[in-house]
Amino acid sequence: MTQDEKEYFKVLGARIAQMRKDQGLTQVQLAQALGISQQMVGSYEVGRRRVPVSMLPTLARALRVQIDELLGDAVKVHAKRGPASQLQRSMERINELPRQKQRFVVEMLETMLAQANANT
Repeated sequence: MTQDEKEYFKVLGARIAQMRKDQGLTQVQLAQALGISQQMVGSYEVGRRRVPVSMLPTLARALRVQIDELLGDAVKVHAKRGPASQLQRSMERINELPRQKQRFVVEMLETMLAQANANT
C-alpha cells in the first residue's frame, strides 16, 4: 500500500468510526450487520485494512448514509446564486449535526408543522 493509500484508508476509517458512533452503534453491532468480525471493523476504522469496494453498499446502508457521503464526496448543491437563504443556512447547520441530533431536530420541526397545520 502506498503512503497516499494508507492515508486515504486512515481517513476513511475515521469517517466510518464517526458515522458508526453517530448512529449509536458499537463495533460489534456494525460487524454483525456486515457479517464480519469486530476485529475487522476495528482494523477498518484505524486504517490498518482496506475496506473492500464490494462492502461499500452494505456499509453505507448499515450507517444510513449515501456511498458518496461515506467516501467523503458529499456534494452541496445550491439552486440559486447569491447568498443562501436563512432556511438553507439552517438546513446546512442541521446536516452537520450527528445523526441522533438531526433526528431530534426533524422530530421537533414535524411536531411544530403539524401544530401549525392544525391551527389553520
